[in-house]
Parts: sequence; C-alpha cells; structure tokens
Amino acid sequence: MITELTIWQAVILGVVEGITEYLPISSTGHLIITSSLLGLDETPQQKEAVDAFNIIIQGGAILAVLGLYWQRVRQMILGIFGRDAVGLRLMRNLLIAFLPAVVLGLLLDEVIERLLFRPLPVILALALGGVLMILLTPWQRKHFHEAESGESALGHNYVDMENLTWGRALIIGLLQCVAMWPGTSRSMMTIVGGMVMGLRPRQAAEFSFLLGLPTLGGACVYKLAKNITGDGANLFDTLGVAPAIVGILVATLSAAIAIKWLVGYLSRHGVAVFGWYRIALCAFLGILIWQGKLTITPPPPPHTSPPTQTSPSSHEDHVVGSSPTSLTTETASFHEDDITSGGWHG
Repeated sequence: MITELTIWQAVILGVVEGITEYLPISSTGHLIITSSLLGLDETPQQKEAVDAFNIIIQGGAILAVLGLYWQRVRQMILGIFGRDAVGLRLMRNLLIAFLPAVVLGLLLDEVIERLLFRPLPVILALALGGVLMILLTPWQRKHFHEAESGESALGHNYVDMENLTWGRALIIGLLQCVAMWPGTSRSMMTIVGGMVMGLRPRQAAEFSFLLGLPTLGGACVYKLAKNITGDGANLFDTLGVAPAIVGILVATLSAAIAIKWLVGYLSRHGVAVFGWYRIALCAFLGILIWQGKLTITPPPPPHTSPPTQTSPSSHEDHVVGSSPTSLTTETASFHEDDITSGGWHG
C-alpha cells in the first residue's frame, strides 16, 4: 500500500461529495480542491487513486436517491414488466432525457476538451450559471408559488411529473447537454429545465435526482472497473478498503440530508442563493488561478501522458494545481455537472 487514506480524510471527502452532488454547484470541483488542501495528491499514484475515489463515493449519492425515492424506482421497475403505466412513462421520459447527452457527449468529447477546458470558458460558465439562477428567481416566485388549487397565483398550470410528455422530457435532456460546457452544472440545467417545462420546483428536483441515477451510476461503475482492471495498484491498494466504505456511507447520509433540504428549500425560495454562491466560487477560482495556485487545462493526449483512469462523463473542470504548498492536482476532472463520452462525472 502506497499511502492509505485516513478515516477522517474519507469522512471529509464523503461529506463534501454528499452535500454538493445534487446541488446546482460543482461537486467534484469541491472534491478536487478539498483533496488538494488535504494533501492527497502528492504522488501520481495517490492522485490517480484519489481521483477514482472521488468518483466511487458517488455511489453514496446514488444510494441516497434510491433510498429516498425507492417508491418511484419500484414504480419504474413494475412499469418495465407492464404492471404500472405511470412507472413505464416515467422510465421512458428518463431514457429520452438521458439519450441526447450520450449522443452529443460521444460526438463532442474531444472538441470540448480542446476548446473549453481553459480558465476563461470555465470561469465564464460558472458566472453565467450564477447570473441565470439569480435572474430566474423572480420568475420562479411568480409562476411556482405553491397553491392548493394546482395553479400559481398567475394561473400557470403545473405539469405533474407523471404526466410529463416525451417532448418536454427531450427538451430537459437537451438542456442537460448544455452542461457539457465545463463549469456548468448538470443539476442546475435539469432543475431549471424541469421548471421551464412546467414542473413544480420540488418535482423538477426529483426528476433531476432520478435522471442522475443512470449518469452517476454509469460513471461510478465505469471508473471502478477501469481502476480495478488497470495496470498497477488500484485505489483499494493505494488508499485502503475501509476508507472507501466509510466515504460511501458518509456520502449516502450527507446526500440524503442535502436532498431533503434542497427539495424543501426550492419549494419555499428561489435558486438565487446558488447563483450568488457560484459567482463567489468563480471569484475564488479566479484568485487561485491569478496567484498561480490553480490552473485549468485540457487533459494531455493519451499517448503523451501516463495512463489515467477517466470516467465516461461530464467533466466540469480539469484542474491542475501547482502551488508551493499542497495544491498539486493534475488533470483531475470536475464531474458532478458536466457531460462527455456518453456519461457523467457527477
């Protein structure tokens, strides 16, 4: 074993993953910065293992959704076997929303990495996403004021998730593809897309969570398989089995708490707070880049770099840290919110 991850380090990473995974901010961006501050990327082997660890603990976020929305999942399973028409329709809509990102991710992966994995595009995406959510809040308050009548104060008709048409699901999926731009948020685009399509904020968030199951699940399984079957030590050899289990369990609990909070918050308030947070994060990253402590660069071509385990996914930001202290992350990827190669990092 090269350098085992301590239990406390696994707890910290699990908390960061769980809290940020389903919020309209960059979960893996926070994980990468946290990993650097904890000094977990001092050797190439350790950095590679921590990158894989940060993907694997997404399993906790998946378990949280499965636990909180098990009735929806059961409904969809019954629908597959022809025993629940509503469940079958929901499964169909999720697949329709999922497919555009798979297709466009495969087609645009290399172009996105070459053109958009730069400091300016990433910071611009963070800032524009923040502005979007700030501007969206007054509209949300007007059109999605909770009312027992099923209509907003302005007479806006809500659409129940069970009755969402395939066309509206497709539009949500197309909006999700905007998250292929590094620095954008998958959850932001799907929640905003759901509200634009007439879903109440609570149901827009629920649709976003359920849509995250195939995306995060695919990235998690792919990353684990690549890491275990690759040459050299895998993440369990490098970091230990116990920290991985602890990280997943902590991520499950913290994600469940974050989901419950987010759903309640969106029902009563707008998304402006996340917009302001993104702008603050944008400024923070800009300062780190200006000081030379953090750089955002495209990943090197495979033939010019040591093998790195990358997930089929959305890469929000590839971050390279090069500070005199502990910020030494190399070609790591922000995964929660952006899409590529037929899958997501987060």
